[in-house]
Amino acid sequence: MSSLGVAEIKALVRPDQVHKHVYTDQAIFDLEMERIFGRVWLYVAHDSQLRNTGDFVRSRMGVHEVIVTRGRDGQIHVLKNSCTHRGATVCSEKKGNARTFVCGYHAWTFDLDGTLKGVPHPATYPESFCPSAKENALGRAPRVEVYRGFVFASLAETGPTLQEFLGPMLLAIDNLVERAPQGEVEISDTAFQLEYRANWKMHHENAIDTIHPGVVHQSSVSAARRNKIPDTSFDSGQTRQMLKGNDFSTPQWEGIRQYALPNGHSYLTGIYSEGVLVQNDEDETQAAYVQAMEQFYGPERVRQILGTNRFNNLVYPNLNINAQYQQLRVIHPIAPNRTLVISHCFRLKGAPDAVYHRAVRFLSTLSSPASMIYGDDACIFERCDAGLNGSDGIEWINVQRGYGFDQPHLEGGVHSAATEAPIRAQFAAWLEHMTLDRELKEMK
Repeated sequence: MSSLGVAEIKALVRPDQVHKHVYTDQAIFDLEMERIFGRVWLYVAHDSQLRNTGDFVRSRMGVHEVIVTRGRDGQIHVLKNSCTHRGATVCSEKKGNARTFVCGYHAWTFDLDGTLKGVPHPATYPESFCPSAKENALGRAPRVEVYRGFVFASLAETGPTLQEFLGPMLLAIDNLVERAPQGEVEISDTAFQLEYRANWKMHHENAIDTIHPGVVHQSSVSAARRNKIPDTSFDSGQTRQMLKGNDFSTPQWEGIRQYALPNGHSYLTGIYSEGVLVQNDEDETQAAYVQAMEQFYGPERVRQILGTNRFNNLVYPNLNINAQYQQLRVIHPIAPNRTLVISHCFRLKGAPDAVYHRAVRFLSTLSSPASMIYGDDACIFERCDAGLNGSDGIEWINVQRGYGFDQPHLEGGVHSAATEAPIRAQFAAWLEHMTLDRELKEMK
């Protein structure tokens, strides 16, 4: 596309259709990185990874790689991982503890807050060179906020606060944290990293869709049905139940509610209905967990916490939270047709170890390189990308399922069943981000 004016961008999104260029065009992708990922709040780390001075993790904000550090001042800093001398990557470790960050090219040395501390052979620099000058420091995200241990950053100096941006999705974080008998969670040391060859938006659209599981995941559903092996103490039937859980019938499609909220956020009601994936009074692990919870919160509050039954809480544009299974998935755009997905799980402090083992099992079944579920989804994404990039492919993508049947929601937005309302809400947010500042500039 040669033009990216307001009118041209708005023409790409209709009430029930979107143009294929929003998934395939490099200029559109570049503008998304500037207007969406360069402005909104993005999850970058969890504070259980940053307990001590010098602790750090590498993360991403859109196409920018960043270092998230705990500084000497006790504050969390989000720094661009690019040396201000020649642009080389400064930190190549995924996580660790450091006193300083030293570039591996010419040994420019940066403090934990990104300030340039020193350079080799300083006598060769002119008197005008000032190591402490702002332009020599690593780029820093101007806004960083922590909500209940979840670290978010924004590359915009102004805008809504984190809590204003999250709105109803605060409950997803609250519910994850409050499922810990000691009121605190810590992120697992390891995570799965997977890349698919298609656009980043396809992940969120797929995660909130209830029609595709019984089609796309039919092979894994069939495998689970054929498996007659008795449940073991290692797995307790969890993997089989997860695979069978994708076998949605028409009544199930119509029974799962989908919520499309302001700012592009969305979620489903729970999709699992049996076994260790739901509250089960005969499950010894569940009984011990509930007992620990009641000692901390009391029975009534525990019923409220564990009664929250939401699945795939999608924080637009790139976060997926499953509180009842202690799962977190972060979606990082790399290019119009390249997306990196990093999946984590959490330990609930004070819960039986078996609860954490089930969270790890859930992560492995859903998000590992060997996952039948994720493999199905990635394959479909890449088929969609191939079709949209083909010369004889469709031009407009249909998102009209449920259009006109959605019902108003008390928290704003709408809800319904078997609907594509969440996709329509995502594109409403997309349009707002992509056009607002351009409208202001073009009016001047």
